[in-house]
Amino acid sequence: MTVLSRQRRPLGQRLAAFFELCKPRVNSLIVFTAMIGMFLAAPGFPPFALFIAASLGIALVAGAAAAINCLIEQQIDARMARTRARPTVRGEISAPEALTLATLVGSAGLWILHAFVNPLTMWLTLATFLGYALIYTVLLKPATPMNIVIGGASGAMPPLLGWSAITGQVGPEALVLFLIVFIWTPPHFWALACYRRLDYEKSGLPMLPVTHGIRFTCLHSLLYVVMLSATTVLPYTLGMSGPWYLVTALLLDGVFLVYSVALWRDYSDKLARLTFRYSIIYLTLLFAALLADHFLR
Repeated sequence: MTVLSRQRRPLGQRLAAFFELCKPRVNSLIVFTAMIGMFLAAPGFPPFALFIAASLGIALVAGAAAAINCLIEQQIDARMARTRARPTVRGEISAPEALTLATLVGSAGLWILHAFVNPLTMWLTLATFLGYALIYTVLLKPATPMNIVIGGASGAMPPLLGWSAITGQVGPEALVLFLIVFIWTPPHFWALACYRRLDYEKSGLPMLPVTHGIRFTCLHSLLYVVMLSATTVLPYTLGMSGPWYLVTALLLDGVFLVYSVALWRDYSDKLARLTFRYSIIYLTLLFAALLADHFLR
């Protein structure tokens, strides 16, 4: 697409293209876990204005980070079937436009967090942005097959951000929420990477299924799910939740373990897709159980 044809596109279409770069489906789960962190940090309902400001600020910064990620990986995205339809690849929005909008949106999010939430949450959110958009995307992703393990720290920050938004500090409960998402991330992403391994071979990125094979990846995914199952018990042992959450977590863990064992013993792309989809349902239901248990008690 030429610069002239891009300039003729209505402003609304270019803004819609930028919104697509912000990965709204992915970021909806990010904001959801941040909201749960806020609810768990408050004895009852969190203050409404603070809840809205924190949710909006975190959402804006997360969207800006996703857009920067797409901008940096434009050439890689063009080589992958999963990402070649992104607006930056199709030429629906220029690099300067995407960078300008990402800067404005991210800055607005940080300003909201500083002005209406608290400085700690703003600085932690900024660190999360830099960790994902720069450290993970630029340094880790092309350098090591363990990129998602290290870079997953950025994706695990939202519930901790939600906790700090309400309390103004980071306590052990917030670190447990962070740890759950941190350990969940590798088996979640590796399931996708397994059935998309041909895409990643074309991209040149050293993803674990490409560098070490499917069986090695599935074994490590299984080990992470075992660790995750132990970690999800921590909210109960710390007194953050009660028996209702514990039973739900154990059931969810059991299903995740069944999927992981099946992948390791008899891999198929279809099963990897099902595991990936279940991992999203798993995290959503786990945090919903934390929230439900919080109010039931």
